[in-house]
Amino acid sequence: MKPAKRKPKAVVVGGSIAGISCAHALIVAGWDVVVREDERASHWKPNRCWTGTRPFGSRLIESWLGRPELLHKATLPLTIDQLAAATPVAKWPKVAVCTEEQNQVTYGEKKISQTLTRDDNFNFRAAYWADLHGLLYNALPEDIFLWGHLFLSFCMPDDKTSVKVKTKVLQTGGIVDIIGDLLIAADGCLSSIRQSFLPDLKLRYSGYCAWRGVLDFADNENSEAIVSINKAYPDLGRCLYFDLSSGTHSVFYELSNKRMNWIWYINQPEPQVKGNSVTMKVSSDMIEKMHNAAEKVWVPELMKVIKETKEPFLNVIYDSDPLEQIFWDNVVLIGDAAHPTTPHGLRSTNMSILDAAVLGKCLEKWGVENLKSALEEYQSTRLPVILKQVLHSRRLGRIKQGLILPDRKPFDPKNTCPEDCQELQQKNMPFFADVPFELI
Repeated sequence: MKPAKRKPKAVVVGGSIAGISCAHALIVAGWDVVVREDERASHWKPNRCWTGTRPFGSRLIESWLGRPELLHKATLPLTIDQLAAATPVAKWPKVAVCTEEQNQVTYGEKKISQTLTRDDNFNFRAAYWADLHGLLYNALPEDIFLWGHLFLSFCMPDDKTSVKVKTKVLQTGGIVDIIGDLLIAADGCLSSIRQSFLPDLKLRYSGYCAWRGVLDFADNENSEAIVSINKAYPDLGRCLYFDLSSGTHSVFYELSNKRMNWIWYINQPEPQVKGNSVTMKVSSDMIEKMHNAAEKVWVPELMKVIKETKEPFLNVIYDSDPLEQIFWDNVVLIGDAAHPTTPHGLRSTNMSILDAAVLGKCLEKWGVENLKSALEEYQSTRLPVILKQVLHSRRLGRIKQGLILPDRKPFDPKNTCPEDCQELQQKNMPFFADVPFELI
């Protein structure tokens, strides 16, 4: 009787959605998986951001969960994409709103909004990041997640047949080595594993930052802020609103379980970010100044939501030029480690999910004995998609913020033509409807 064939093992560094998606995809492919996360489970802070999935990404998640209704309960379908233009008072920039996707503009001190474009076939599901993460996490076997294991380093033997990851257990201070056949770097846009192969790679500052917040109104559905915002934005709950103005824009929409999400992008010099994060710590003075500035731009209904939001935060927006390589021997990059991108294409989560699915299918097809061939196919499949989506997202952000591009004048939502408006629709994202990979 032949001995049972050993299962190959992958070590995933990073327990965010990219890392968890990898765990699901590789388990389906027949691999053992260990996911290592710096944070302790008891200290895990739910991300206050939103995310979302296109139909193909949703189907992948549903297949991993085994219960499609769970994803539907945790997400809200946004079927409309709307762009709008707005001209605020004084010298503040004009703002546009888009839902499902809708774009509009507001003129003068009366802040009258005008819709620029509207797509009633957006077909997107919006989710609170922590809700989606929790669904994927709870569907994994309990013993594969190592919380509170601080990543220290990794090394490979001369024959490159394995990889050893050294971690520090935060609870005890002990050092633990985790050995696998494959190291998956899902450690985000500031990836330390990527830096070991690309030490000269620097993230590109976009030229602007984003104030963000989520207002939970589950216990106060009839508040003045919620009643007024629903009157001003009648498609809330099924529409993604983009407000465009001179040198700025915002995004606004409802999430599931009675939550309102808003984002305001502001052009400014690159701030100094401390620590391994692109989220800045903000003070009460900074929040007050933001409120004062926003009042000069946004309609009163939206300002009420912004002011009632507890603990708004500030993201510094970075991306990088698309990478030419995303694997080395038995180390592979996935998610934001492989493609730091600006958020304007609504692609980051979807790209991570598809990275994981493609990687899993390639590993299943080739087997661990042909690991290089599997990683080569993963790379050749994903790089063309990544390149186009990262650069398109960058372009969208620069247009909406009125920044310079070599092939066009700065965008002015007050003086637009139909071609300008159509260019801003989300459906123009390359591979927005599908991805070219026959194995999935």
